Amino acid sequence: MSTLRNRRHVTRKRIPPATRRRALELLAAPPDGATEAIMLAHGFTVEMLVELIRAGLATAQTERVVAPDYTGEVVRRPGETFK
Repeated sequence: MSTLRNRRHVTRKRIPPATRRRALELLAAPPDGATEAIMLAHGFTVEMLVELIRAGLATAQTERVVAPDYTGEVVRRPGETFK
């Protein structure tokens, strides 16, 4: 078991402090954070976002929406309604 843990630890890359800070600043800018799509558009990877979440520096929140022509997960902005 410890061999697997050590192997996993060795293969995981560490986020450089400047990149981590930039990601956290982007997440903190809007009141509700930023979507995954926005973070990816700014060059951050899903793996990096997962590392921030596991480190307790960020949280992830999804919302399930069922509308007449759409069923899926969305992030709702303050005051936004679905028509």
